[in-house]
Amino acid sequence: MQQLRVYQSMWAMERRRPDGAEWSLATKLDMVHAAGFDGAGVRFFDRDYVREVTGQLRDWGLTWQAQCYPRTVDDLAPILAHVAEFGADHLNLQADVRPHTVAECIPLIDGWRALAAQAGVALHLETHRDRMTTDLYFTLRLLDRFPDLRLTGDLSHYVVGREFAWPISDENHRLMHRILDNCWGFHGRVASREQVQVQISFAHQKDWLDLFMGWWEYGFRSWRRRAPKDAVLTFLCELGPREYAMTGADGYELSDRWEESQLLMRMVRALWQKLEDEDHRPAHNQAAHAGAQP
Repeated sequence: MQQLRVYQSMWAMERRRPDGAEWSLATKLDMVHAAGFDGAGVRFFDRDYVREVTGQLRDWGLTWQAQCYPRTVDDLAPILAHVAEFGADHLNLQADVRPHTVAECIPLIDGWRALAAQAGVALHLETHRDRMTTDLYFTLRLLDRFPDLRLTGDLSHYVVGREFAWPISDENHRLMHRILDNCWGFHGRVASREQVQVQISFAHQKDWLDLFMGWWEYGFRSWRRRAPKDAVLTFLCELGPREYAMTGADGYELSDRWEESQLLMRMVRALWQKLEDEDHRPAHNQAAHAGAQP
């Protein structure tokens, strides 16, 4: 049976307040556990940090995704060694390079995928600004060259990077759907055409929130068709600290980001449950439901 795991980003637990007050690592982990997340997104380059975080998550029966930022093929080897030692349900790779051509990407992607395959580790390439995948059109050209490339979809970067006009055009929806059809995991935040992270608890941001929920629904449906029956889909709540989070004149954030992370978790789980309920609906009701869609 396919499953959804909703994770909380450990990076997104940073506060960066003007008064310097930060939660301890133990407090952050306790909060993730108490809130009911299925695990966490963990940067995997510091072995001592990885051991401490994953050890506590494992004790609670939680899981995690490994995150890394290689610049060369060889940079991935020590990360994979950490995954071999501590485990991870998959490795999320932000390619910390800025090539001008697809040809420059080929040896990197081929090398990373070969190393991960040898290690028996599932590898996803994240869509992210200031990385190999910074631009939507360039990433689509990568998919032309690597049609089986598994992406982690952080859609916020393409909305703000391309300054999608509102309402979103049919063409931009089509391009985003192509990205979503290659997504094997998601990083969750909501962007507008001018801000990479808006406050999802504010009523005036509802249009953007609804847009992203619609894209995630499309992506979930696409994944459920492509993935094996026993596969696990991960959704990482990644509402980042400033400068991702908008702040007022006093330097404090305009919304409670931790509360919004839990709100996002609940919304995503409700979306998944909706799809589960559809799968268990009698066939004639499914047909009627499908016919009612715009």
